[in-house]
Amino acid sequence: MKITTIGLDISKTIFHMFAVNQAGKLVKKRAIKRADLLSVFARLEPTLIVMEACGGANHWAREFIKLGHQVKLIAPQYVVPYRRKNKNDFNDAEAIAEAAQRPNMTFVPIKSVEQEDIQMVLRIRKRHVKTMVAINNQVRGFLAEYGLCAAKGKTALAARLPEFIDDESNELSAFARESFRELYADFVAAQEKVEFYTKKINVYTRNNPICKRVKSVIGVGPMTAAELYASIGDGKMFHNGRHFAAWCGLTQRQNSSGGKTMLSGIT
Repeated sequence: MKITTIGLDISKTIFHMFAVNQAGKLVKKRAIKRADLLSVFARLEPTLIVMEACGGANHWAREFIKLGHQVKLIAPQYVVPYRRKNKNDFNDAEAIAEAAQRPNMTFVPIKSVEQEDIQMVLRIRKRHVKTMVAINNQVRGFLAEYGLCAAKGKTALAARLPEFIDDESNELSAFARESFRELYADFVAAQEKVEFYTKKINVYTRNNPICKRVKSVIGVGPMTAAELYASIGDGKMFHNGRHFAAWCGLTQRQNSSGGKTMLSGIT
């Protein structure tokens, strides 16, 4: 029997495939080691390979496409309803294959290497922003215990903290001053990292044609443009603007029944 769809459950070392025919009947299932995965699929005739959109899925999707296969990714929450038995790797692969055959199933676009590059930079910057905010809040809390207070904003804190450390008239002990110096160094380092990655993203969006078009919209800056490009690429998977708005969550939550329409807040 000819394989038409393969549900593939991916992991770090062992991958589980569940191959079905046009009628949805099982043709083959097997566990495959990571080192053997590409060679196994290279021997198969071109077919549809479906995976959950999880860590590593974009990489394997690009590799399978190079081998001549068609690849689709499904959001994990759309796979769960099709798992009929207890959760294990083969049952997950079967659920993926079953979900892929539903005519109304929606799929996740495969990211290019360039999209993943800018997404990584955005995530690194976000981590440094969180670190900077955490240090800012912690320092303000510590200063309050010594009766010291700085104006709002990271700039004000960065300016006042060295003054507090050097001011011998306050009740900071030598032990506390040493700790505040370390916190100040951490804060400055995080701030420099944020500025570095911000500049990197700004340069990228100036040179990327899709980001340049997105930035032409009033109110959209480099960060938003980069996030959109990393998430949806050229956006051609959306049929129209309404579908894009729904993807963004700019639709009302609906809980209608019995012919009575119930709409609530934005999702």
